[in-house]
Amino acid sequence: MAGHSKWANIKHKKERADAKRGKVFTRLIKEITVAARLGGGDATTNPRLRLAIDKAYDANMPKDNVQRAVDRGAGNLEGVSYEELRYEGYGIAGAAVMVDCMTDNKTRTVADVRHAFSKYGGNMGTDGCVAFQFKHCGYLVFAPGVDEDALMEAALESGAEDVVTNDDGSIEVITDPYAFSDVKAALEAAGFKAEDGEVTMRALNETVLEGDDAARMQKLIDALEDLDDVQEVYTSAVLEE
Repeated sequence: MAGHSKWANIKHKKERADAKRGKVFTRLIKEITVAARLGGGDATTNPRLRLAIDKAYDANMPKDNVQRAVDRGAGNLEGVSYEELRYEGYGIAGAAVMVDCMTDNKTRTVADVRHAFSKYGGNMGTDGCVAFQFKHCGYLVFAPGVDEDALMEAALESGAEDVVTNDDGSIEVITDPYAFSDVKAALEAAGFKAEDGEVTMRALNETVLEGDDAARMQKLIDALEDLDDVQEVYTSAVLEE
């Protein structure tokens, strides 16, 4: 199965993530807290919590911070109670956008998200208007030049759902969202270290934007991601430089 070029976007994506690292811990703490509240504080029996904790450790969050978030979610410590919300809409050229939020003030959050959509050329839609265009899954991206046959064999043995070879020679391994950590660990044990990867809502069809349209779409994504209550922004847009 072939996909178009992903490799050129990874460095850009990492630079953007590094620039926003100050907000990363806050978002991870919210996710750990909610995961523990919904599924209990034992990561061995709560796949969502395990994913959140793994992501926190990957971001170098101190173990004490992680444990406090787990305890708060499990009810062992007092703290703010967050509600999960998802907003959907359209960006430049009709690109699909989904915005996942965690908030203690729904009225504030919906107003902020609607304002960002309208200010930067998008339109907020109704529940379900674009969700069907996305699949919940994990992915791992490996650099061009990796042994494709060996990686494919190891990936399928580890329980991966699919292996995608992109036009630029990079390879993506697609997983069930809650098998992501196990597949990643199995591939690392087999000698394959991913350059990028996460659990995400992956667009089933992409909208390629270039030039001014790409720049406008990036402003909309940035505005949404900068909101304090926003956890993740997913889009079908592919921004070509």
